[in-house]
Amino acid sequence: MPIVDITIIPIGTETPSVSSYVAEVQKVLQQNKDKVNYQLTPMSTLIEGELPDLFDVIQQLHEVPFTKGIQRVATNIRIDDRRDKKSTMAGKLQAVEEKLDQK
Repeated sequence: MPIVDITIIPIGTETPSVSSYVAEVQKVLQQNKDKVNYQLTPMSTLIEGELPDLFDVIQQLHEVPFTKGIQRVATNIRIDDRRDKKSTMAGKLQAVEEKLDQK
């Protein structure tokens, strides 16, 4: 299952804080929880799902700052799409934790 690391950067905000935009992005993700799984991190958001659903949700997320009056948005997207076996966010973390436990 593809995993996307996405960061949406509203350009031209009145203050350095972007937490209100992040909160709005999370609301859009909650509305799409039937399509994707997601995890907020301090620097970005991770989402996993089927590729067509991910692209649909990415477009919705990119639009969030525009709906709040921002005129310019930069969105960084990194896609990990492994096709030789099923991959999930939880599975990737578990693989690392298992290696840490071997020591």
